[in-house]
Amino acid sequence: MTKKDLTDLFLAHRRGLHAFLNRKLRNPDVAADLTQETFLRFAEFRAGNPTVAIAHERSYIYRTAHNLAIDHLRRERQAPTDSADEAAIAEVADELPSQETIVSGRSELDRIREALLELPERTRQVFALARIEGLIYQEVADRLGISTSSVQKHLMVATRHVMLRRRRDRD
Repeated sequence: MTKKDLTDLFLAHRRGLHAFLNRKLRNPDVAADLTQETFLRFAEFRAGNPTVAIAHERSYIYRTAHNLAIDHLRRERQAPTDSADEAAIAEVADELPSQETIVSGRSELDRIREALLELPERTRQVFALARIEGLIYQEVADRLGISTSSVQKHLMVATRHVMLRRRRDRD
């Protein structure tokens, strides 16, 4: 897909996509941001997967926008909305982890990262998209041009490998 093709796609669908997101979110500013994010993700996917054909680009874009809207609404629900006065906030105990906990956590993260680097490239890609970026199996499959069954198998391999490696490191 050329830059012109992407521009044409954007011009053809941005208004409709913005209206679609605005109906879901009832916030034109967030809808505008997510419209841009949708096309950014589409462009990034196309750049990273030039050989993967997307048969229905409009459907792909709307599905991406729908998923971004759901993610936004989930984050919004999890965000605290009550306000508290400064005195009440000052009385809350510090819940930051200790330095030992931070160092231990970083060390564990390094061991997990090393274990992941031992995996084949495709398995690492699937793991990163599903577990780090939080995409659903179908989105991972679409992005990588594989079946959802393959996504599940790659995730199973990655998870098993990391768990076995962690167990071996502890022993």
